[in-house]
Amino acid sequence: MDQSVAATAVNIRRVGAGATVAQFMRVPRETQGHDPYWVAPLNLLEAPRLNPKKNPWFQHGEATFFVAERDGKLVGRISAQVDQNHLKLYNDATGFFGFFESVNDQSVADALFNAAAAWLREKGMRRCVGPFSLNINDESGLLIDGFNCPPRMMMGHAQRYYQRLVEAAGFTKVVDLRAYLTAMDTGLPYKQLKWLNRALERNPRLTVRPIDMSRYNEEFAAVMGIFREAWTENWGSIPVTDAEIRHSANEMKLILVPELVSIGTIDGKPVAMCLALPDLNEMIHDLKGRLFPFGWAKLLWRILNRRSYVSGTRVLLMGVMPEYKHKPMGSVLALLTVGAVRNASLKLRMPVCEMSWVLETNAPTCHSIEDIGGRVYKTYRMYEKALI
Repeated sequence: MDQSVAATAVNIRRVGAGATVAQFMRVPRETQGHDPYWVAPLNLLEAPRLNPKKNPWFQHGEATFFVAERDGKLVGRISAQVDQNHLKLYNDATGFFGFFESVNDQSVADALFNAAAAWLREKGMRRCVGPFSLNINDESGLLIDGFNCPPRMMMGHAQRYYQRLVEAAGFTKVVDLRAYLTAMDTGLPYKQLKWLNRALERNPRLTVRPIDMSRYNEEFAAVMGIFREAWTENWGSIPVTDAEIRHSANEMKLILVPELVSIGTIDGKPVAMCLALPDLNEMIHDLKGRLFPFGWAKLLWRILNRRSYVSGTRVLLMGVMPEYKHKPMGSVLALLTVGAVRNASLKLRMPVCEMSWVLETNAPTCHSIEDIGGRVYKTYRMYEKALI
């Protein structure tokens, strides 16, 4: 073989535990580290996410991780995964890809996608959808618009050329996911306020309250239970498991602000919710993914003094129980819970909120957010490809 060709060959290597996972985690620093808007995820959170012993997703999912190397340098990565809960629900022989990163070279991207596709075929899959890291309840979609500002927490970033690499590898659009930026000091239209006040006067059984931290685990489970029921009809929905709920409760507790979690109840029963979190990315943007030796002290200080370090939030979850959907009471519940988070955000001096993600096909939610001044500022795309 010609020496120059051998020097530029792409080597795809499957990685596992220990040092090789560290290499997988390092790839985005090689591909996006130059970008001032990219925020390095915390290694302390990212490593457990990839660990079958620590991430409850692996109780119903299986994943493999690949890195691409050329001339001894890391130039890309990808995951391939099969989710048994998805297969039980949809019976569609569909596997997923995620964590995609690559230098601007189609040969690297093709080699990564070929490795992922080969593994999925071995598992009996006939279709590949993504990116999901690791499933639809985690980071979803490839950023295709909105590169000129940092992502909010648990939302991905990408280079502009990623879209070209993915599409040239044979993937086509399934659906777009919208991220809305909303100024929380934007008032509700007069028509909606009048209607909402009337609904409150006529429904004394209806209340909205923040999460009760003295019963945190129970309350968080109730919030996630509403999410699980409310999203069953959404595209690609996979219900979160009880183990995943407990895991999320532990992860979010440190940064959760009770006033930013509103629960709508009827006769004391939780039936609607809106959960926003202070944007963790604002607190970690300069830590380069590392908490040691001094990053942990900076982060702890910033968490304790969120008002000084965080200007915005992300509405991560919101939903209304199915029996109230498509009914006037459902709209009331949604407005009340979102309105309570809006008011709390202003009091906490966190006036800018990302509401994400929302399916482009979810017209009622899109219109509701746009009615209160929300504008689409980032778009993420889901792709699919037949595995022939």
